[in-house]
Amino acid sequence: MIRASFGKSAAGRLLIGAGALAVLIPAIAGCEAGNDAPTLEFHAASAGVQTVVNGIRITNVFVLGAPSGSTVPAGSSAGLFLSLFNGGGSNDTLQSATATGTADTVSVDGGTVALPAYSAVNLTGPTPSVVLNNLSKPLSAGGYVSVTLTFAHAGTVKLQVPVEPQSYYWATYSPPASPSATGTSTSPSGITSTSGTATPTPSASAS
Repeated sequence: MIRASFGKSAAGRLLIGAGALAVLIPAIAGCEAGNDAPTLEFHAASAGVQTVVNGIRITNVFVLGAPSGSTVPAGSSAGLFLSLFNGGGSNDTLQSATATGTADTVSVDGGTVALPAYSAVNLTGPTPSVVLNNLSKPLSAGGYVSVTLTFAHAGTVKLQVPVEPQSYYWATYSPPASPSATGTSTSPSGITSTSGTATPTPSASAS
């Protein structure tokens, strides 16, 4: 009798457990269903592409594309966003940035970026401080751009940077400003910095 009672008790627990699980699964599925289901929501990349090179932590790196369903056309510009943290004990500098095969030049506000020891520099927008100029090909969300960053002491690092749409989380981010009548100068490091408006100088006339 004890053995039979144990068997029925065990069988009962299994049946109860199975029944509870059968009720629980649809309930969970119901919670996940509908317009607010996580599987239907857009989730921004938590950190974009990231890496560490000789004490410099590079995070949240992405190129801002056009709104969903559109492309950034060749010949135009696109913003590059990133965060830098110098975890080393000495100062460093971002000397140059290039996007070979994608953009003719990469311009940075100020020409270079100083990275004091144990300090962060956030070039994260929503207005771009780093711009890929004169794109050689259209950019579509979901694609990647090869970007090379060169630091004075940490050296060079090459990244495959995702192109994110100007939608959802990035809807408030701004594309680069349209070209204006401002002069530009290219430093020996290869970073193009923007200068003031050029003023024409009258040429001397023959007497």
